[in-house]
Amino acid sequence: MRTMIKTTSLLLLGWTTIIPLANAQDKFEVSGNVELVSSYVWRGMDQESGASLQPSLTLGYKGFSLEAWGSGSLSDFHPQEFDITLGYSTGGFGISVTDYWWEGAGAPYGHYKDSHYFEGTVSYNFGEKCPLTLSWSTMCAGADKDEKGDRYYSSYFNAAYDIALPKEITLTPSIGINPYKSRYDEDFNVMDISLKASKDIKITNSFSIPLYVQAIVSPAYDHAYLIAGLNIGF
Repeated sequence: MRTMIKTTSLLLLGWTTIIPLANAQDKFEVSGNVELVSSYVWRGMDQESGASLQPSLTLGYKGFSLEAWGSGSLSDFHPQEFDITLGYSTGGFGISVTDYWWEGAGAPYGHYKDSHYFEGTVSYNFGEKCPLTLSWSTMCAGADKDEKGDRYYSSYFNAAYDIALPKEITLTPSIGINPYKSRYDEDFNVMDISLKASKDIKITNSFSIPLYVQAIVSPAYDHAYLIAGLNIGF
């Protein structure tokens, strides 16, 4: 646990060290975002938090990014998530490592072996002529284990395609798959099939709010959802 805390501290220290250098020598980016969702559904699984507020803070430099992302229920103080993602992207290619923490408000944060899930992700976007994004994620450390303590290596494959429609609406069909036995399901299964419509709602000439509505069906769990979300960022 001390090793993981020390590693995280060094990462944060590294970023705070390069901030003045980046301002002087290259473009350093800081962005923040707050998203409001009617229901929090992740990979076909309802997180049972109801309407949720999901803030994020991202530092970016030369293709690298460090993001802190959270989710908190607006109706129940207990459901709470805090994730940290270190990523790199160039062109359409992206690679990242995420530390997921789902334990909830008041739970101890430092139990990395028992309450954190570490996942690596690779993705590729084929560009404007073929706006298809493919991604593969695999949990490789932490609490992703079965009852015997053996590691699952839980994996999730997703394919999404953006379709530009009139009135600046983007329609995105996507599918997510569990390729083998894991924490998601006992065997190969389709975790989620979704159709998402999104549009920037113009408030003033210089300010707009992205809004989306998404229909999700989860064959693996025999569940269906219709959710909406909007976000404000800088």
